[in-house]
Amino acid sequence: MHDILTGDDKMKCCILMGSPRKNGNTAALLKMFIEELELYQVEYDLIWLYDKQIESCVACRACQKDWTIFGCRYHDDAQQIFDKINACDVIILATPIYSWYCTPPMKALMDRLVYGMNKYYGDEKGPSLWAGKQVAIITTCGYKPEKGADLFEEGIKRYCKHSQLKYIGILAERDLGYKSKFITEDKIERAKTFAKQLIDICTINENIKAD
Repeated sequence: MHDILTGDDKMKCCILMGSPRKNGNTAALLKMFIEELELYQVEYDLIWLYDKQIESCVACRACQKDWTIFGCRYHDDAQQIFDKINACDVIILATPIYSWYCTPPMKALMDRLVYGMNKYYGDEKGPSLWAGKQVAIITTCGYKPEKGADLFEEGIKRYCKHSQLKYIGILAERDLGYKSKFITEDKIERAKTFAKQLIDICTINENIKAD
């Protein structure tokens, strides 16, 4: 983790990386984004989801019994990820688009979190444990983003509304094919600009909370 103040408080990001490729397009785009975070000395955790054991949710509702903890029946890596998310201000969902949505480990984690974080499904409706956290997307796709990443973005917007999270934007870049060069100067600039925009948004939101 990188540990520097931004404004009066530390801005903490939890980056959930859903790509199976350490040197793929999404990783290359994310690298440019992270370099900008580091330039502004933003604290972050980077979690490669394909390296983690994340079981699929079975909607057993065991997590609804205790409103103060994640409480899942599975003893896998989701608990560790829950702790990292709990400690952050901003969640970054970084994923290539597979069949118009995120990759399998990210989807499995999102299903686990929507139950474990939201205590809505027990005998009585409880709280959202992550209410107010901010969420952004970094994604790559084969179609134009408005046709390739739009369904995933809409799903995340609804997910955020349901979970009382704040959706703050998307960086979506197109891959023109295996024979083309993915990373260009334009993409690098947009990744850096996106990082700066998120820092600005989070700083504004923190100032509003402080007031």
